[in-house]
Amino acid sequence: MDLKNINPFIDAVTEILPQFGFQSLIQKGFSEKSKKIIASGVVITLGIVGDKKGNVVYCINQEGAKQIASIMMMGMPVEELDDMAQSALSELSNMLTANACINFSKEAVNVDISVPTLLFGENIELNLNKEEIICVEFDVDGIKMEICVALV
Repeated sequence: MDLKNINPFIDAVTEILPQFGFQSLIQKGFSEKSKKIIASGVVITLGIVGDKKGNVVYCINQEGAKQIASIMMMGMPVEELDDMAQSALSELSNMLTANACINFSKEAVNVDISVPTLLFGENIELNLNKEEIICVEFDVDGIKMEICVALV
C-alpha cells in the first residue's frame, strides 16, 4: 500500500481540526478498497486535478456530522443536517482538501480541487476512477471520520 497520496490529507487533518477546538485526533489505521466506496451517513467528495487526478472522499456518520457541524458553527445546536450544517461540513472538506493541496505543493506536486459534493443517507455507493483506494480512519473527539483517496 503506497501512502504517499494520503499523507498530505493526514497532515491536513492534524493541522486544521485543532484550529476548531478538536482536541483528540487519533489515527486508527489504513485500509484499501477496490474502486468502490459504500458508506452511510454523510459523504463528501471533491475532485482533484493537476499533476495528480482523482477524488478524495470524506465519510462521517450522521450524528458525528451533526456534532462536527455544531463545532464549526461555534456551538450552535444542530438537530438536523439543514442547509447551514451542510454548508459547514462542505467548508470543512474544502479547508482540509485545500490544505492537502498545499502539502502536495511542498513536494513539487501541483493540484487543485473542485467544489465539494455532499450526499447523506444510507448505503451511498461511489464508484471511483482508480482500482486502489487508500483510506485512513480517524477518531476525532469520539467521532469516526474516514478519508479515502483515489489519485493517479
